This record gives sequence, C-alpha cells and structure tokens, in this order.
Amino acid sequence: MNKNLWLLAAAQGLFLTNNVVFIAINGLVGLSLAPLGWMATLPVMGYVVGGALSTPLVARTQSAFGRQGSFQIGLLVALGSALLCWWAAMDKNFWLLVAATVIAGYYSANGQLYRFAAAELAAPDYREKAVSLVLAGGLVGAVLGPNLASRTRNLLEVPFAGAYLALAVVALLSMAVMAFMKFPPLPPKKANADTGRPLSEIMRQPVFIVAAAGAALGYGVMNLLMAATPLAMQVCGFEFEDAALVLEWHVIGMFAPGFFTGHLIKRFGVLTIMGVGVLLNAACIAIALTGVDLHQFLIALFLLGVGWNFLFTGSTTLSLQAYRPEEKDRAQAAINFFVFATMAVTSFASGALVTTQGWALLNLGSLVPVALTGVALGWLAWLRRAAHNPA
Repeated sequence: MNKNLWLLAAAQGLFLTNNVVFIAINGLVGLSLAPLGWMATLPVMGYVVGGALSTPLVARTQSAFGRQGSFQIGLLVALGSALLCWWAAMDKNFWLLVAATVIAGYYSANGQLYRFAAAELAAPDYREKAVSLVLAGGLVGAVLGPNLASRTRNLLEVPFAGAYLALAVVALLSMAVMAFMKFPPLPPKKANADTGRPLSEIMRQPVFIVAAAGAALGYGVMNLLMAATPLAMQVCGFEFEDAALVLEWHVIGMFAPGFFTGHLIKRFGVLTIMGVGVLLNAACIAIALTGVDLHQFLIALFLLGVGWNFLFTGSTTLSLQAYRPEEKDRAQAAINFFVFATMAVTSFASGALVTTQGWALLNLGSLVPVALTGVALGWLAWLRRAAHNPA
C-alpha cells in the first residue's frame, strides 16, 4: 500500500459515507414527503438512475481530464447536490429531493471508478490486493455513515435536513484528500493511435459478460434488500437507531473483508470466491425469512455485505481480463452502467415491494438474481475447463 492507495482508500471511505447516509435517510425522508407510500424510495432510485445516466459523461471526463480531474468534478457535484437535498428537505419538496439525488448520481458514477483506479496504482502482481484494500476503505463509511445520520437527524427543525449539510462537509473533506493524490499521467494522444476494439466486441467476451453480471446482480441484490431495510424495520416498530445499527454492520460486512479478499482470490481463484459470495447471499435470504427480530435483520444484512464484497471484488478483478489499457474507459463505463441500471430497478422495487408485498416476499424474489449469478459463474467455469481439456 503506497501513499496514493491509502489516500484512495480514504476517498473510498468518504464516498461510502455519502452512500450509507443516502441509503439510511432518503427512503425515510421520501416516505415523509411522497404523495404516495410506494414512491418512498424514489429518492434512492434517483441516485442510481443519475449514476447510470452519468456513466457515458464520466467516461468522457475521465479521458479528457484524467482520474484526479474527473474525480474532483464529481466531488463538486457531490457538494452541490447535498446542499440541494438540504433545501428540498427544508422546503418539503419531494420532487426537488428526487432531482437532487439524480444529480448526485454523477458523483456516484465517479466514485465507482475508485476501485479501477486502485489497480492502476499498484504493480500488476498486486492488482487484486490493491482493489480489495481500497474497497476496505469503505469501513470508514460503515462506521461514520450510520452515526452521522443518527447524530444529525434532529440537528435542524426538519428531520434529517442536518444530515444533508453534513454530507456537504464530507464532500469538502474528500476534495482535500483527492488534492494530495497523484495518478499515472494520461498518455499523450497521437493521431491515428490504436483505440482498441469496439465496445460491442469487448462485451461479447464470456469473461466480460460474467464480470458485468456478477457486479450488476450482486449489487442489485444487495441494494434491493439494503434499501428496503430501514422501511421494513420501521414497519416492524424498530427505532431509527436500530436500523442505523443494522446498516452499520451491513457496511462493515461489505468492506471489512477487503483486507483479505484479494489474498483469497489469489489463492483459490476468482470464480471460487465469487461462488462463495453467491452462497452467502443465499444464506442471508434464508436467515431473513426466519423472522423479523433485530438479530435476524442484523445477521442477514451482515452476511449480505460479505457476499457483496466477494462478488464485487471478484467481478472487478475478473473484468481486468476483459479489456486492454486503451479500452478501459469505455469498458469500465459499460460495467458501471449495468450496475447502475440494475440498482435503479432494485431501488424502485425495494420500496414498492416492501410497502405492498412485505419483507418475506421481497426476500423470496431476490433468490432469482442470486440464482442467475450462480448460473453465470458455472457457465464461465465450464467454458474454461472445456478450453483446457479439449475433446
């Protein structure tokens, strides 16, 4: 871990602080402002829809301004959108809140590239560990996010308005951290330089398909259950502090394994570790279906977090095999687009399903993407065995 990787891990932690606070409060603020109850998670959905819509623009800014310049633009957007969310909460304007979270999605699309930037800051033999350890920086968000939401909940007369102001401060702190980082310089652009294969060709590779599926479906299942948890716990009579505790342990599960996931991938192989992630997701659902006590929410969401870590770290590592350096911007943008598109669907579905069908049916439905991820991993493993052992 060189200095730049430590700073990038800190930036990842502050990025996750923003995400955790958004997940913890946007559904509840939305529920208090929405014209209809099923619209409660539209502000959560807005964040990921904004991320999906921003991926092509972020790819262009990354190419034009490099990692640091594009990341700082994203943080400026984070600052402005946090202030806009604060104004929407104070003005009790639901649709302004949704619009503000859509704008904030640009920051999310930038932050999702931190993990790819980590691979560029390390020697080739340590890329898995670099990705894993920078993702482990999300532990800052695991601890800071829920506590920030709880402590600023009643800072102003409007519940959670103070939390949005706190996120503006987090954005300023992130900009200071990013200012001290140094990324590899952009290669000089030459006339008629090789720009690599078309995106359609890159995306047809089995390794790309499985990497994208693992990232998108893993994130989708995690988001489906995580976004619904504060609403489900409120329906079950729990206080916000209980939901914050569950989310804290969920995010610890997401990022604490980052200290060793890279080692596990190098030892056992990326597909094996992603397969363990699928099994952990299934275990999360099984526990969630046993009841709605606090310990059941907490254990299920913790396992969900660890499963996400194995799937997402593995998918990121696997995707490095799918593109060349000159193809990275469009390939990474495509993967992130699939992630955000899946999250947009699950963010909307989480609120609609948990408020109309209940927590149990929501969990049963999430078995479908978990099974699809397992099938995709089995398919790639079969293709690789067939390639090594031709008839």
